[in-house]
Amino acid sequence: MSDDPAPGFVRVRLDLSYDGAAFSGWARQRARRTVQGELEDAIRTVLRLDEPVELTVAGRTDSGVHARGQVAHVDLPAEVWSRERDRLRRRLAGRLPWDVRVWRAAEAPAGFNARFSAVWRRYAYRVGDHPGGVDPLMRGYVLWHDRPVDVDAMNTAAELLLGEHDFAAYCKKREGATTIRTLLDLRWERTADGIAVATVRADAFCHNMVRALVGAMLLVGDGHRPVGFPGEVLAGRVRHSAVNVVRPHGLTLEEVGYPPDDQLAARNRESRNIRTLSPSPPSTC
Repeated sequence: MSDDPAPGFVRVRLDLSYDGAAFSGWARQRARRTVQGELEDAIRTVLRLDEPVELTVAGRTDSGVHARGQVAHVDLPAEVWSRERDRLRRRLAGRLPWDVRVWRAAEAPAGFNARFSAVWRRYAYRVGDHPGGVDPLMRGYVLWHDRPVDVDAMNTAAELLLGEHDFAAYCKKREGATTIRTLLDLRWERTADGIAVATVRADAFCHNMVRALVGAMLLVGDGHRPVGFPGEVLAGRVRHSAVNVVRPHGLTLEEVGYPPDDQLAARNRESRNIRTLSPSPPSTC
C-alpha cells in the first residue's frame, strides 16, 4: 500500500505546539474545539483552498494535554505550496488562536508519515509536592500532589516497567487496538524549583497510558504502595482499582523521534503491522 501524496500534491511536515487547556484533545470533533480543527480550518483559510485539508499527527493527545514538540503532515496542491511556502508560517500565526503555534513548515522527505514513520514519542509529566501548592504561574502545567514523593523510589519502580510489554493494565482499551508497547525510558528527576518531572519515552502510547503509569508511581512515591506495585499491576494485564489516571494538565508531548530519511518508508510500513509479544525464552530448569 502506497502512502505517497496524490499526483500534483506535496507532503508538508508541520512542527507545532499548543496549550491544551481549552481544547477537547487533538482530533476534530463536530461540536467541540480541537487542535486539529483549528489548524485545518486555518490552513484552508490562509491558502484559500476550495477543499478541506486533513492533517495526520504523530500522537493524538487527549483533552487538556499540552504539546511542545508535536509533528503533523498535510498534503497540499503543489502549485499552492510553491506559491505560499515562504510565508505560510507567518500567515498561520496571524490566523491561529494564541494557544496553538506552527514553528516549522517544510516539504517532507519521501516516505514520511508523521504518525507511522515515528520511532518514539517523548512525554513529560510534571508534579509539584510542595505543601503550599503549585506556583500560580505554573498551575496549568503542573499537578499538585498533597504528599511529598520519593523520586528515588519511583525510579526503582520505573525500572521494572521498561521494555516490550502488554500495557493493558495501564491503557483504556479500544476495540481492535493492541496494547503492546515498548517503553524505552521512564525516569524521574527534581528540577531546581522542586518539581518532580517524569520523562516517558516509548515507540508509541495507548490511550491514558502515561497518566496511568504516573498514577501508579505516585502511589509508590508517597509511600502508599511498595516499589514492586507498578510491575505487579503490569503483569496482571487488567486495570487496578487503586491506580488513578492522573489529570491531563501535567502532561506535555515534548518530542517525536524519526529515523534517517532513507529509513522513513520502511518504518512507515513496519508500524502498520499488528504487534504481538515476542515469545519468552524456553525454561532451562
